[in-house]
Amino acid sequence: MGHQNITEFILLGLFSDEDVKVACFVMFSFCYVAILSGNLLILLRWSRLSEQPMYFFLSYLSLMDVCFTSTVAPKLITDLLAQRKTISYNDCMSQMFYAHFFGATEIFILVAMAYDRYAAICRPLHYMVIMSRQVCYVLVMASIIGAFIHSILHVLIIIELPFCGPNQIDHYFCDVFPLLKLACMDTSLLVIAIITTTGVMSILTFVALLISYIIILSTVRTHSSEGRHKALSTCGSHITVVFMFFLPLILTYVPTADSVSNDKVFTLFYTMIAPMFNPLIYTLRNTDMKNAMRKVWCREKPFEGK
Repeated sequence: MGHQNITEFILLGLFSDEDVKVACFVMFSFCYVAILSGNLLILLRWSRLSEQPMYFFLSYLSLMDVCFTSTVAPKLITDLLAQRKTISYNDCMSQMFYAHFFGATEIFILVAMAYDRYAAICRPLHYMVIMSRQVCYVLVMASIIGAFIHSILHVLIIIELPFCGPNQIDHYFCDVFPLLKLACMDTSLLVIAIITTTGVMSILTFVALLISYIIILSTVRTHSSEGRHKALSTCGSHITVVFMFFLPLILTYVPTADSVSNDKVFTLFYTMIAPMFNPLIYTLRNTDMKNAMRKVWCREKPFEGK
């Protein structure tokens, strides 16, 4: 089989109106700069806190945000002003692989973070044993391996499909469902298989995360008011990020592959908007992080007056 005579695809993008494209170019450029600066700043600042498992995972989450958005955003932004929005077959497959790889890694790291909070709040006496540095590395490596398997399976499905007719992708980046629509064969079974695997995996992970945080919050009721406030603040930021990432993801993969116009909006939410707000959510809701930023700010301030 294989891709036969298609060597490139045309991305139809988000909008056709020229004025809207220019406005979106400015807005998305700002979003991308905010994502890069916010997450990279937090990566630098969290290096001093990374001996704690929570910050160890948060630093990897910030790195995944930067990588995930960088697979999609530069092409999306440049295509808004480009006359011909083409992407080669190989680049399309690479973009799909990396988008799924970094996105899936982020999902698994969110699960590891929920486990970390469970151990910290529900098993405080055994926390340093349960979440040793070795365990943290194993969880990150398991996230990366799991994401690689997930991504490579999607790519292997697509590269086996024949593409011989239209080459216009009704999206702003290469994703599985828009590509399945262009294949010169009946892909309805593949669509059902992908909705079942990715969709069900997203829902089960989301439900598992919610249950784990419900267990954590029910345990918190027995703590002192100070401990309760700290736990609620930390878990609150985690739950906010989980909702921001998972709800659009589930809405993209669970209904049908026909709702592409809605999919584009939902995808935009977890590729651009959620990664932009993650640093703000974690920084503003976390006492340790605010203290670390305050120390850095206070140390830098005397030099400004010189």
